[in-house]
Amino acid sequence: MRHNKKFNHLGRTASHRKSMLANMACSLIKHKRITTTVAKAKALKKYVEPLITKSKNDTTNSRRVVFSYLQDKYAITELFKEISVKVADRPGGYTRIIKTGHRLGDNAEMCFIELVDYNENMAKDKAAKKTRTRRSRKSASTTEAAPAAEAATEAKAEETNAE
Repeated sequence: MRHNKKFNHLGRTASHRKSMLANMACSLIKHKRITTTVAKAKALKKYVEPLITKSKNDTTNSRRVVFSYLQDKYAITELFKEISVKVADRPGGYTRIIKTGHRLGDNAEMCFIELVDYNENMAKDKAAKKTRTRRSRKSASTTEAAPAAEAATEAKAEETNAE
């Protein structure tokens, strides 16, 4: 019986699943966004978010614990130097899964998983743009007419001064 055995095995042995998730986590840390299937992205989210939380505390022990999962020095350096600084004030939810449709060959549901703080298109700061006011024709024509009228009076004044 499968009582309380809830995680997705992804059709792989335990060692294959462990190495696949470690490789996907390293790719996510290095590239900030990867494209994969929805099932793998959900499994990766559960795998990588505790590691990002662990990286907030930059100690030798936390580096060793994260290295035991990832086995990639460059990914560890990137995680502790850059990513942990960006997510320091965030209480969780470091990744986002966005579905992109179905794969052409086998109709698998595809998505991309990305680190939340690295997508500038969805940043809240960019969402607050300048509010544009509506302009009516009357106000636009008066503002255009005013400089033109000033230019005409200046030209007449220069002609009288030249004479």
